[in-house]
Amino acid sequence: MVSALLAMAAPVASYAEDIQPAALTAAQSTLVTSAQKLGATDVRSFAAPDGGFILAGKLEGDQFSVAFPAKWNHSALLYVHGYSTPGTPVAVPDDPLSNGTGANGVLLEAYRDGYAAGHSAYDKAGMGVQTATENTLRLRNFLAKLGATRFLISGTSMGGNITLSLIEQYPKAFAGALSSCGVTDGWESLFGQLIDMRAAYNLLTEGTPYALPGEHDLTRSALPMDSPAGEAATSEAFRWGRIGQIAMPILSLAQAAQANPTGREARILKQVASIGGFEPEPASIAFPLVTATLGMDDLNRTLGGSIYGNDGKVYASAEMTAEEAAAFNAKIQRITADPQAVANARRWHQATGRFTVPLVTIHNRIDSLVPYAQSEALGRIVAAAGNGKRLVQYTVPGTKAPLPVGGVEGYTHCGFSPEQSAAAWEALRGWVETGKRPAVEAVR
Repeated sequence: MVSALLAMAAPVASYAEDIQPAALTAAQSTLVTSAQKLGATDVRSFAAPDGGFILAGKLEGDQFSVAFPAKWNHSALLYVHGYSTPGTPVAVPDDPLSNGTGANGVLLEAYRDGYAAGHSAYDKAGMGVQTATENTLRLRNFLAKLGATRFLISGTSMGGNITLSLIEQYPKAFAGALSSCGVTDGWESLFGQLIDMRAAYNLLTEGTPYALPGEHDLTRSALPMDSPAGEAATSEAFRWGRIGQIAMPILSLAQAAQANPTGREARILKQVASIGGFEPEPASIAFPLVTATLGMDDLNRTLGGSIYGNDGKVYASAEMTAEEAAAFNAKIQRITADPQAVANARRWHQATGRFTVPLVTIHNRIDSLVPYAQSEALGRIVAAAGNGKRLVQYTVPGTKAPLPVGGVEGYTHCGFSPEQSAAAWEALRGWVETGKRPAVEAVR
């Protein structure tokens, strides 16, 4: 989700990102010409492995790119990426097979299996489920006119939620789906956890060196994400600076807690984590708080208000005494959900479990931003809908890596090995192509 912090995710299958112009075959030239006739603009082509080529351009002003293998089987895998910090450029890599897509190597695996593999940019950064759903569906229909006859969809993090949005709202568009580390329950539950954690952190660090900078109102972003007029730094440097401003106090708290496991800082860290429902470790505190503090203005603008309210909620924590819990509940900020915003969040998108195609999910047992509870919730939703035959869920252990700032190690978000991602893709592909449900031990 938070693109700048995802540098700590596990490495994916390698592929050179320095793409070169393609010398096209007659069939490939025909695809390019057809794309232009169908309304694609700014069309360019690049070389892809083993005689394939990449078709890049824009559809109604939005960038896309698709890699076609030399022996294209007329199937396609489309990828939907995760949440990016507000202010992030909306462009996606011209090379959909590169590490920079965030697809954990799945697009490259599909390409090697004869599938066209690609993605579309969204209209905006931040909360982008609606625009991603609409733009990806537009790319899907464009490829159908170019000759694709079967489509699969894959997404990570927020992209897992978009994947559910697509297969549940457009049941005939895709033949199968893969969600990796996805928000597969919905935004009310996830942002409820993130906002609770922010509220707890604000209260419990009040008056300490670890307090977050900027606005503490839970309904607003802590710091503005629009570069000031005349700002000399690039938008990338500006966003990294904002992320650092939020992350450094949190990581300083984590370092102090690590240095003195029985001290005040360790107690604060455990209490914040317990209120949010995350692990009491650096990444699982920093990732959610960066998302909640820098993305709130965008979330509220996009959905039309607050999707979460804690009026009347009684907070409890095994890390607090009864007296501490009473004081906490008396002082914590209370906010009210906006009914229209909640309705918008449920449309874009609260899972119903009523999809009609095979769905494979993979989730780390410990994930520092999208908790495993999202995967468990989807299982319950699908079971309640009587649709368990169409769902296969894989769980793999959590992984740790150094954080890109702060000099500490923490659990990753979407921390899959290339082998795990490839196995999840092959489980889906085999299920769609043969109709045989994959074995529960197919991904380890």
